[in-house]
Amino acid sequence: MQTTKRLENALVKLYNAYHNNRLNPEDCTACAVGNILDNLDSWKHLSDQHGSLQLNYVGRVHQNLGRKFNGYSPNEILQIEKVFLEACGFKTPLCHYNQKPQNPRSKEVLFDGLVAVIELLCQLDNLPNVLDFSKLFEQENGEPVYHVQSFLAL
Repeated sequence: MQTTKRLENALVKLYNAYHNNRLNPEDCTACAVGNILDNLDSWKHLSDQHGSLQLNYVGRVHQNLGRKFNGYSPNEILQIEKVFLEACGFKTPLCHYNQKPQNPRSKEVLFDGLVAVIELLCQLDNLPNVLDFSKLFEQENGEPVYHVQSFLAL
């Protein structure tokens, strides 16, 4: 499957962060966006509330200038972060009294967040979800339509 460069880079960074225990939804340098943006926190100044889709003045300026951060616009960055936080069990925008998962760093919670982010990243690039293996289970006349070897070559 052909992917965009930004998607490929994001997937590699998220994969490495997950497997190296460097993914943390409560740290803006180690969350999904923080990892995609090379563990920098400057992106947090695009919005006044963490987990909000509302760009602030700085965010709107960057958006209107067509600024991209590792290929992603300010609006896309906020979408990615919101999806990640919500899939991890946080109520957004983040606030000290809003719901949050009991163990936000558990592998299960982080995996749920990553699956949601990867689905969104693929949507942003108008590509099929790279994690969708449902075609492996398609049948025609009781026989599989695809075989693992041919499917992985797609």
